[in-house]
Amino acid sequence: MTPTPVGMRCPECASQRTKVVRGVGEASLSTTAPATFVLIAINVAVFLAEIATGGGGFYNVSGSSLIYHYGLFGPFVSEGEWYRLVTSAFLHEGLLHIAGNMLLLFFLGRILEPGIGTPRFVALYVVSLLAGSFGALLLSPDTLSYGASGAVFGVLGAMFVVARGRGVDALASSVGVLILLNLAFSFGVPGISIGAHLGGLATGVLCALLIIAGERGMLGARHFPAEMIAMTAIGIISIVGALAVA
Repeated sequence: MTPTPVGMRCPECASQRTKVVRGVGEASLSTTAPATFVLIAINVAVFLAEIATGGGGFYNVSGSSLIYHYGLFGPFVSEGEWYRLVTSAFLHEGLLHIAGNMLLLFFLGRILEPGIGTPRFVALYVVSLLAGSFGALLLSPDTLSYGASGAVFGVLGAMFVVARGRGVDALASSVGVLILLNLAFSFGVPGISIGAHLGGLATGVLCALLIIAGERGMLGARHFPAEMIAMTAIGIISIVGALAVA
């Protein structure tokens, strides 16, 4: 899937000559992938707020009061602060942390979102985010954790499955290598929430399988509502599971 002025095309089709007339109404990246840019903007805005609320600078904002009040921590979640399941996914430790996540989201989202549609992409991101929080609490409930990695891993997994399902093997291979590198980094570097990464990745793969099944007519004629219902169910299960293990 390659972004072109006439929409998403496979690499072979994108290499063919196509007459394109550029006009006033031509879609830009921000209009073909609006959710991706909104999510990036929210994460950046929260990061700046972290710096303004006691962070130690761009490279380390772990001292920000926002991390303490909104980061993911099992004992606080068990006391009723369930909102941490979501808010923690918009916090980052420093410039390198947020840059890595947002660069991945930018490159993946601007391809995947137009390919599956904004509603599906938003559902995928949110459900992967919740599953990432569930995974983090499942493996390390007493550790303060935060970051968009769970949701981004979900996008990674979904990109791989969608590319394979649509026969774009070159893209699938590249994303597969990227997944392996990120998993190696996750297991090899201390201080990284392995549970969040694995939870988000597995859920992204599952959501993408639902999308592909819907496209192939395996979920009935009205496959779009069925996909959304199934993804909503996964999100609810993730919330219940996270509250249970917190």
